[in-house]
Amino acid sequence: MTELIPTINEIVKYGLESNLTTPLKEKELEKHLVKIYSLYFDIEFKFDEKEYPDFEKTEFAYIRQNVTSNFKDFGFYKKVSNIEVIDNLNDNIIGDALDDLTDIIYDLLEIKLRIENNSLADGLWFFELIFYSHTQQHILDLLKYMKQRNYLD
Repeated sequence: MTELIPTINEIVKYGLESNLTTPLKEKELEKHLVKIYSLYFDIEFKFDEKEYPDFEKTEFAYIRQNVTSNFKDFGFYKKVSNIEVIDNLNDNIIGDALDDLTDIIYDLLEIKLRIENNSLADGLWFFELIFYSHTQQHILDLLKYMKQRNYLD
């Protein structure tokens, strides 16, 4: 898990800083999203039963603005709500790549802050919890959006 915090830092910078001029920004983002996805499968921790303060998202209200400034071309996309219902061609949902990345960044920031301020066990527990229930879907949706968008260019 020594790669976790450096990988988180590579992703959250797009929400913490505005107008980054990173070369090959989308490719770098994609690489680090895949790495976070991969690290999820290596989580091992002993549960930390200590009570810690809640994460305050309001302290990071500017993240969506920074994500928007860093990925000006990201936008809405469509997906289906149930991929197993082949005959229903009208069952579409609107997704938002900016929202996907913003939510991923919020989740990763909380993981990082829990590791740095609470305990490694608390941070890894939260990583396991939030990844499967929330972050994973945003990563998959964003990667698919990025792939299909680049395919069409």
